[in-house]
Order: sequence, then structure tokens, then C-alpha cells
Amino acid sequence: MAARALLQRSSLATRIASHCPKYLRIRPNQLSSLYSSTRYFHIRMPIEQTDKEVILTLPSDPSTSVKVLLHGANILSWTVAGNEKLWLSEGAILNGSKAVRGGVPLVFPVFGKSSSGPTSTLPQHGFARLSTWEFLGQVSASPLTVQFGLGPENVPEVLRKAWDFDFTLIYTISLGADTLETAMRVENTSSVDWDFQILFHTYFHIPDIQQVEVKGLTGTNVKDKVSKSDYSESNTAVTVASEVDRVYENVDDDVLITSAGKARFQIYRKNLADVVVWNPWVNASKNMGDFRPEDGYKSMICVEAGSVSGWTTLSPGQTWECSEKVKSLL
Repeated sequence: MAARALLQRSSLATRIASHCPKYLRIRPNQLSSLYSSTRYFHIRMPIEQTDKEVILTLPSDPSTSVKVLLHGANILSWTVAGNEKLWLSEGAILNGSKAVRGGVPLVFPVFGKSSSGPTSTLPQHGFARLSTWEFLGQVSASPLTVQFGLGPENVPEVLRKAWDFDFTLIYTISLGADTLETAMRVENTSSVDWDFQILFHTYFHIPDIQQVEVKGLTGTNVKDKVSKSDYSESNTAVTVASEVDRVYENVDDDVLITSAGKARFQIYRKNLADVVVWNPWVNASKNMGDFRPEDGYKSMICVEAGSVSGWTTLSPGQTWECSEKVKSLL
């Protein structure tokens, strides 16, 4: 299906085009000539854009698609051959007033709630998931790939003042026949060093949590937030029979999610050393007003690729990149 995408003129888009042309594949002089004649840049492609979301549809299979909310650049849905692969709470707030419960929220510049340092005044998981991102446009037809951008000008004022550094984030989403790849480029456009953490907080949809196993984590160090303990993972497969909230540090292997003995998702990571496994189970899910239905924990598991066990420091002008590819196996 061919549709029309709109690339709106903005200070962020112009800045990215000037400094990162390989990411926004429109030369700066093209931007000025295009915007002098019209407010929008039109590209015919299998992408639809509204004022709130962007939808990618695979040209060879209209039942394979990705839906992205501009608020938080949160992926809300990923379907493969008509089958939903992500879990989205029935109570998720999609009007921009809070972070979205489900899909793929973006965590930056802090994971969790920091007790000290520049990120200590930020809410849990930072501001990326609470800001309205800009749709930068399509950068590839095969695989179908689009990009979103975030800079200080896109962050709500109270959060921008709480973490007063200049930065540019470029978020790339690629849709394949059975794969979803997400990548992030972080640039320090400030005049001072700053530290950050980052994570793709992916909620996977699964048939039955009690039949799920997460493999590839054996032998890694674990920070267990439920038991408040640190240990080495001795099990060949991680299962869920109660609340789970763990950070697996410096994971070398690719991660596999199985369901009822069948491989369901394979997760490949680049420059994302850590893996978080989370399921709220009975009690914690009841305490979240936007977690619906209350027994939704039975059909979801978060397996999150990130760099969160320590801090990454960027000096002025430096960039840092990471990516995750998820392959659907069922």
C-alpha cells in the first residue's frame, strides 16, 4: 500500500540534516528549497502519518505492520502476518499525559529512579517516553525504515530544566517480514560531559506466562530488585512464577524467548550489554492504575535490552549508537 508521509520543518530536523546527513537522507540545501515552496515534504511510501502516530505497513504483506505513537516514539503494535507480537495494556493512556503502559517505551537518560546526580530530579525512566518526538521521514525502502528525532526543544519544559543538557536522539525503526529492528543514536551537542542510561522497554505478548522460558542468561550477574539481592544466574532458562524484576548484566549471548517449548522470539543486541526481565505478577499489577486487565500479567513478559548497569559518559560532540533486532519465530 502506497501512502504519503509528511516531513515537517523544524529546528530539530534542520539541525539533524546539517550535522547528521547520513541519518536524515535529505541534503540541507534540499530542505531549504523544499520548504520555500511548501510546508511539507511529500514522499510516496507505505507509511501513514497522522498528528499523533505513524504506521508502517510492509508492501509485500499488508497484515505485517508497526504503529508508533509520536508521544514517546512508543511502538504500540507490531503485527506479523496479522498476529500481534507486543502487549499493550487495555488501560494504556495514549493522550500524551503520561507514559504508555505497553509496546516499546523508550528509557533515557536514566533507568529507574536515580537518587543522586543530574538525573535525580527526573521521573522514573527519564523523559524520552514523556516527550513528543518528531517524525523525520523514511530513510530506506528495503527494509522499510523510518526515523524519529528528539532534542531539548521537544522535551516538556519542567523536565528540560531538570536535566539541562543539549542532546540529539535519532531513533530508527526498521520493519521486515518477521523482524523489528530499533536503533538509537545519542549525540552530546552540549559544551560539557554528561552521563546516560538507555533501554528498549519491550513488552512481549505471550499466550501463557507460566509456559514461558527466557534463555541465554546463564552465568550472568543479576541484580534482583524483588529479593534485593545480587547473584549469578545458574538456571539454563529463566521462568516466571511470581513477581520478577531483574537486571542481567553484561549478557554475551543472544536471548531466546520460548513458549510451551517452542521458540517464539530471538533477540539480537548491539552495544546493549544488559537485559532486564520484568513481570509484575498479581500484586504489583493491581497497584498500577493503567495496567489492564489486572490479570494481564499472564499474557506478557518484558525482556528489555539496555545499557543500565552503569553509566555511559559522552563528551561534547561525541556520539554513541546501539540497536536491537527481534525476530518472530512463531
